[in-house]
Amino acid sequence: PRGRGGREGAGAGRPLMRRYLARQLAQLVVVVIGISILSFAILHVIGDPVLLLLPQNAGKEEFGRYRHLLGLDRPIYVQYWTFASHAVRGDFGRSWYGDVPAFPLVMQRMPPTIYLTFAGLAVALLIAVPLGTLAALRRHSIVDTLCTVFATAGQALPLFWFGIMLIIVLSVRLKLLPASGYGTWQHFLMPSLSLGMAFAPITMRLVRSGMIEVMSMDYIKTARSKGMAERRVVWKHAFRNASIPVITVLGLQFGQLLGGAIITETVFAWPGVASLTVDSIRNQDFPVVQCAVVLLALIIVIVNLIVDVIVGFIDPRIRAGA
Repeated sequence: PRGRGGREGAGAGRPLMRRYLARQLAQLVVVVIGISILSFAILHVIGDPVLLLLPQNAGKEEFGRYRHLLGLDRPIYVQYWTFASHAVRGDFGRSWYGDVPAFPLVMQRMPPTIYLTFAGLAVALLIAVPLGTLAALRRHSIVDTLCTVFATAGQALPLFWFGIMLIIVLSVRLKLLPASGYGTWQHFLMPSLSLGMAFAPITMRLVRSGMIEVMSMDYIKTARSKGMAERRVVWKHAFRNASIPVITVLGLQFGQLLGGAIITETVFAWPGVASLTVDSIRNQDFPVVQCAVVLLALIIVIVNLIVDVIVGFIDPRIRAGA
């Protein structure tokens, strides 16, 4: 009977999970469409790209002819509908400067940015989880004070300053790592460390506060009273529940890490999509910018969807509430 009840419970949970995923996917679609509309509108408000594409001594007829060629003389809603109808087929237009398709150009620069973002996230977790847990277990001790000082200092230090300091110390003075470039594991170390150190403090504070709250729960006291090993109590029982808000915030931090990658790529001359997007905004290359924004937004919402699913598996109450 117990096995049959377990099967019935699992069968009842599957439709719930399907509804949960369907709702999250619907939100994903709405978010991507909203971001594409907002970014498209902002790009067409910031200026006239034809003024940059043509020489200043060009005549009005030439300006008008070029605007018609690019489709900029049509109403903005018509321009967006043309863009969206082609974008769903993977056609984001051609770069106005390089005269190459925007989608392959952005995808060529996407892997370095994604690799750097995940490397920075891994560094942040490797620093934040042990320090946050240690600070919670040694509350109000010198260890807790040092971890708090680290968190405060890490949030106060500018990302670009820390990256420049790494270059001066590890590349210029000690000559241990390359100062810029992309290709080997040595090139990953300083950019990922710079990016991870910028986001480790807030994660560490979340781990600390979550562990302090969980360690005072009754089930932790019960596990200890049964003689369970302290390591098992901390990592199997306490950290699992304390990790729920941390995992949720990591989904939000992923977008901030992509934003921080813009600064990191600039400091370390990293050939990613972030630096390409900044250059394209400066040149008002609308197709490349729109393609990069939509793809980055899609990656961020997919990561947040995965985070929501993971949190739902860890705590079924969240899945049921949704």
